[in-house]
Amino acid sequence: MHAPLIASIALGLVLAFALGLLAHRFRVSPIVGYLLAGVVVGPFTPGFVADQHLANQLAEIGVILLMFAVGLHFSLKELLAVWPIAVPGAIGRIVVATLMGMGLAWLLGWGAGAGLVFGLALAVASTVVLVRTLQERRVADTERGHIAVGWLIVEDLVTILALVLLPALASTVHGAAGQGFGEILATAAITLAKVGAFIAIMLVAGRRVIPWIMHHAAHTGSRELFRLAVYAVALGVAFAASELFGVSFALGAFLAGMVMGESQLSQRAAEEALPLRDAFAVLFFISVGMLFNPAVVVTAPLALVATLAVVILGKSVVAYAILRAFRHPRGTALSIAASLAQIGEFSFVLVGLGTDLQVLPPEGRDLVLAAAILSILANPILFAVAERLRTAWLRPLPAEPAPAAPEIEPPAAPAHPPGEPAAAPAPADRNGRIIVPALTDHEVVIGYGRVGSLVAAGLHAAGRPLLVFEDLEAPCLAAREAGIDAVLGNAADPELLALANLAAARRVFVTVPEAFEAGQIVEQARAANPAISIVARAHSDAAVAHLKKLGADRVIMSEREIAHRMLEGVAPPVP
Repeated sequence: MHAPLIASIALGLVLAFALGLLAHRFRVSPIVGYLLAGVVVGPFTPGFVADQHLANQLAEIGVILLMFAVGLHFSLKELLAVWPIAVPGAIGRIVVATLMGMGLAWLLGWGAGAGLVFGLALAVASTVVLVRTLQERRVADTERGHIAVGWLIVEDLVTILALVLLPALASTVHGAAGQGFGEILATAAITLAKVGAFIAIMLVAGRRVIPWIMHHAAHTGSRELFRLAVYAVALGVAFAASELFGVSFALGAFLAGMVMGESQLSQRAAEEALPLRDAFAVLFFISVGMLFNPAVVVTAPLALVATLAVVILGKSVVAYAILRAFRHPRGTALSIAASLAQIGEFSFVLVGLGTDLQVLPPEGRDLVLAAAILSILANPILFAVAERLRTAWLRPLPAEPAPAAPEIEPPAAPAHPPGEPAAAPAPADRNGRIIVPALTDHEVVIGYGRVGSLVAAGLHAAGRPLLVFEDLEAPCLAAREAGIDAVLGNAADPELLALANLAAARRVFVTVPEAFEAGQIVEQARAANPAISIVARAHSDAAVAHLKKLGADRVIMSEREIAHRMLEGVAPPVP
């Protein structure tokens, strides 16, 4: 191939799409397909071999954009709220998981230095896998999603410190004249000071400079320049954080996104970052798949099983125990523990450096890479099981016959500022479950965002019986505070949509902007009640045709409605 970059991207994305589509067909996460695409174009399988070095750099861009987008929806207040559990939880889990890894290394006959590197590599979770899993299950903006992301940030900081100190450890292991204990402490102190300086600069200067840049770009009226400003801030801050302060790309991008999130343009910035973010995130999984050598399954099966046991079982048990010790509900603890039961990009960096410094044997690197692949494959399944168990635990069987109305468990109440009263709870039975009223001739509103909240408010003001479905906790709680019955969850789930009693409903308003998700809801509503009136929204002519084909009676396209309103009162009338 004369163009390795183009060949790697083109063949990687084509295979990722085909295998991701196949994975979706079998009702498993598309991530599985992306990883298999990496295996196919990797050096351990016949045929075309993509450029690993280029793939890794492209994958870093995916990590930057992904963490930037997470930061856009993560305020400083939310970060401080989860800090009391994220710091002791992450450090405690790293210590215990590292000791487990060292124990396994001792059984394999390795030295203490190799065991330390091996244990640290097994202790840290993957940024990309965690965030994608939370996004796929639509829990990134929930309390447990925030705790998991805060936990990951602490792990990133610990790993940065480990990478700085690893060369000193290598000198000690090889008996070379390396740094003394005092010099090692000084190096650690300097690293922490640089990280602290970067965070301070971002929170003080960045909170003024970045919003100013975005507003200036927006005032140019050029969407191209605004999009370019988003990418320049995300990639520029991440690069500066790494080069000047020794901070990881992921942490730098996260803080840049969090600072920009305080701007009124954060929603628009998130929309602009979305296309490239998803494309480069796929390239990350392809690059991981390229590292997998299937031969390790045959040459060291017992060692691989033990390594997986530490990553999936050991780390999960430790995380669950820590969260329960801090009095978090068992459902929340289980979800977070499952989301962290994997390893990824930082593990690769650790074992790569450990191998180059001759601290870790090549077998250790192969075991970590194989465990990473298998744990990433298993993680979406583990998280889905944990979420189902959480739902089952939140809906215990009542001691008396259940009421006739369908029920669904309320979310955990979000934190509120000290001195302010907590939001009023939704109506619930004696078991704590929200009672969904048995409505007839009612309205169903899907989504309580910018459009759905206005629709629901109008129907509520008109005195219409109403039920709202919203998959984020904060808007769902806002609907309940407004006196509207609301169900938390994704209405595309047939079991959840069944709570709407569509057979007896008058209308369904599908206000979610995503055409594919809206189409699933429209199709299910039409199947449940052929006579029901369905009103949906769209952003393009293709989306209008798609929703009408699936059964929508009326589809509103925002741009067209704006044009009609602008033409009102024009004389003579414009056709």
